[in-house]
Amino acid sequence: MSGKKETVTNNKNSKFTINEDKLDTNVSIDMEAPEFRDFAKSMVDYIAEYLENIRDRRVLANVKPGYLRPLIPDSAPEKPDNWQDVMSDIERVIMPGVTHWHSPKFHAYFPTANSYPAIVADMLSGAIACIGFSWIASPACTELEVVMLDWLGKMIGLPKEFLACSGGKGGGVIQGTASEATLVGLLGAKAKKIQEVKKEHPDWTDDMIVSKLVGYNSSQAHSSVERAGLLGGVKMHSVPSDDKNSMRGEALEAAIKKDLEAGLIPFYAVVTLGTTNSCAFDRLDECGPVGNKYNVWIHVDAAYAGSAFICPEYRHLMKGIETADSFNFNPHKWMLVNFDCSAMWLKDPTWLVDAFNVDPLYLRHDMQGSAPDYRHWQIPLGRRFRALKLWFVLRLYGVENLQAHIRRHCKFAQEFAALCRADDRFEIVGDVNMGLVCFRLKGANELSENLLKLINGRGNIHMVPSKIRDVYFIRMALCSRFTKSEDMVYSWNEVSAAADEMLKK
Repeated sequence: MSGKKETVTNNKNSKFTINEDKLDTNVSIDMEAPEFRDFAKSMVDYIAEYLENIRDRRVLANVKPGYLRPLIPDSAPEKPDNWQDVMSDIERVIMPGVTHWHSPKFHAYFPTANSYPAIVADMLSGAIACIGFSWIASPACTELEVVMLDWLGKMIGLPKEFLACSGGKGGGVIQGTASEATLVGLLGAKAKKIQEVKKEHPDWTDDMIVSKLVGYNSSQAHSSVERAGLLGGVKMHSVPSDDKNSMRGEALEAAIKKDLEAGLIPFYAVVTLGTTNSCAFDRLDECGPVGNKYNVWIHVDAAYAGSAFICPEYRHLMKGIETADSFNFNPHKWMLVNFDCSAMWLKDPTWLVDAFNVDPLYLRHDMQGSAPDYRHWQIPLGRRFRALKLWFVLRLYGVENLQAHIRRHCKFAQEFAALCRADDRFEIVGDVNMGLVCFRLKGANELSENLLKLINGRGNIHMVPSKIRDVYFIRMALCSRFTKSEDMVYSWNEVSAAADEMLKK
């Protein structure tokens, strides 16, 4: 080093000095490959040990808000720590605050998928670290996604109009979540309807049209549908469900007619296949034709249950799919693909591309139009190489093993339901659909509320509640790929023991 001082002028014309004596450009600040290999191997061993023995851990974190701050320093270290120190702190700092979603004792919400092939794919995605907003940004990132969405679409029996390989307009894209897919569908439908209305009323402004737009969803739809309306700046009307908690075509048409008479403009309807509350199924075969009749975009949200459609025996639940404009489900819920990987298909993505198309010079390339530029199919600009997870999982499991995984969970749900029915203190709420059982203690809601508090307080299993038409119940969802029949017996014994304890009091 020369030891000289260099004067630099910044954009405000003020001068500052860099003392090169304090800079050692020969010292690497990066982790080198040999150290990375040791670190990564140690982490792989830790992950395998964690997952293979996850059933031995307390499923629900036993900490209070703020637990973590006293366990780590107030500031980042000035000098680098050793990776061995980081590894040793995982159990001390992180694991006490983890709720173990992949434990066979975790029955809350719906599953979040996990598998070794998907974990390895995420490692490769992180290493490549491309941002696949356009074809030229990394051609493999785009092209593998196009093909994987075709593979997946064929596996669940989507009509060819949704597939890129059909040669038509249709195709698929990986979104982050089903919530994003619902919003993206809404924005595409909104752009389409504005353009249609302007042809009839050239003097109407966008604001005038948007103020009249109205979308529809079942009263049992996920809260993200209502949120999509808020984010999209349009009204969403809730359509009452029937005694099976399904939205029916007649009810949807009545809502549309009422709004047309009020001078509103129906433009979008979300049909849910597998609701969060109870895994109920809207009647797509009735609602789809109604949407087509009134030129309303039909978006199908099958976030959880869509994975089951890889099994032919469940495809009757998507009857009427040919009437839909967009369809979405989450392989990252039930199909062993790690979060995030939400598959969405559109018959005509043009409306999205036109609605989202901001095309500055620095994002253009010579191959535009020859392949999708997925930045026009989604809300964010950037996107990771998520198709690798689908490719690895579909190849290393095969369709037959993925079907077996789905069928096992559905079988376990029936086993738990049978245990529940055998105890005359309890009742099943609604139908047992897919891998979900909804149950409650007979009597007032307070009984089941207190029971759930006791179940979760014991910490051995974890469940969450729901309520439909003022009936409170507990949800038992199959979430872990490690689940066995004996886990259903264990979980039911926990429920029964908690009921014994509570009722004695």
